[in-house]
Amino acid sequence: MDHKALAEQLVKTCLAKGADAAEIYLQAGRHLSIDVRNGELETVEESASQGAGFRVFVKGRMAFSSCNDFRPASLESAAARAVDLARSTTADPNNVLPTDAATTPVDGLYDPAIARVPMEKKIELAIALEKAAMTDRRITKSAGAGYGEWEAEIFLANSHGLSKTYKSSSCSLGVSVVAEKGEQKSSGGESCSRRFFADLLAPARIAERAAASAIELLDPRMVKTQRAAVIFDPDVAYAILGGILQAVNGERVLQGASFLGAMLNQEIASDLVTLVDDGVRPKGPGSAPFDGEGVPTGRHVIVEKGVLKAFMYNTAVAKRAGARSTGNASRGGFTSLPGIGPHNFYMAAGMTPPADILKATKTGLWVKGVTGYGINAVNGNFSGGAEGLWIENGRVAFPVKGLTIAGTAAEMLNGIDLVGTELDLNRGTAAPMFRIKDMQIGGE
Repeated sequence: MDHKALAEQLVKTCLAKGADAAEIYLQAGRHLSIDVRNGELETVEESASQGAGFRVFVKGRMAFSSCNDFRPASLESAAARAVDLARSTTADPNNVLPTDAATTPVDGLYDPAIARVPMEKKIELAIALEKAAMTDRRITKSAGAGYGEWEAEIFLANSHGLSKTYKSSSCSLGVSVVAEKGEQKSSGGESCSRRFFADLLAPARIAERAAASAIELLDPRMVKTQRAAVIFDPDVAYAILGGILQAVNGERVLQGASFLGAMLNQEIASDLVTLVDDGVRPKGPGSAPFDGEGVPTGRHVIVEKGVLKAFMYNTAVAKRAGARSTGNASRGGFTSLPGIGPHNFYMAAGMTPPADILKATKTGLWVKGVTGYGINAVNGNFSGGAEGLWIENGRVAFPVKGLTIAGTAAEMLNGIDLVGTELDLNRGTAAPMFRIKDMQIGGE
């Protein structure tokens, strides 16, 4: 089936049924999931899917419908339903579609070799990963290992003449284990996700990290409530970055629901902090040549050396704000309308090797796990449970669990005094290790 031609034809169908403007977001894909436990294959699930989302406008009124049945009658019915719904919604002058026909070249989005790798090899990878993670005698149980892969092709067309498409792929390998010592149990895990199959880490390396994450938290102690340095491991960077992402969402800013809404071009963090959203990084997990409504993607500096430089917008919110779309329209698939979200969001690497961050810390907490919701995007407050490793005189002293850490975004972001040199850009949200020089730590 020529999906590109179908998307263009469906735009014409919507116009013929009474729409003033229309957009078709068509998606076709394939998914494979393999799960193993205790050396045995548990499940293999493979599926293919396709569907189309219809966004239409009638005199400034917008409506949406979707359909996963590509028979002509079903698609025509979905188009007619969207147009009928639009006639009963409220008009909004900001209901517009993008007009930029350009796309941004991005390398490394699709690996045709993934589908050609034999199923047996993928199963063997998962089994080998689990086996490798169980080699340490302190690892007593497996919570399972798995391999997954996804392929998708996006076709987007609208009544302004846009007709764009791209193909993407990804694959992943991961394992979860349990370490025991006496009555103690500590879980850990590790996974690796890449665009290209050949770029996956070796099972032995993933297994080593998974086992270490469980073992290092055995024999935890409690510390007294105090103020001390807090080091955030890259694995828990989302605890900080997630709240910032929500706060730079242009729609939240317009709603008055962002603690950063009035801070544009002002200092909000230490000058060691630079935050970037990059939609065009080669092989980036969130990279794409255009966003969820067809706007070309790019690289945007959100915070530069501590100064807030930009918010994120899709087309409608940008028009409402008197700004331009930043190419951050995000979509959960053909069944959803465009929202606002990042591509590859990260804190830029700093100048201090991770080992030197530890050495420079006389007393503090190296956070390896957090619970809670991170920074509150509305008021900027932060509070959550924490576990990790206690640092004394620049060295790991003992593991800790059951602690809490608390502060405000202003205190935390301005308190960042060391930023690590190592940054894993294979994560959609990434940061190097960084230290906040002083935070409230709740213990006994």
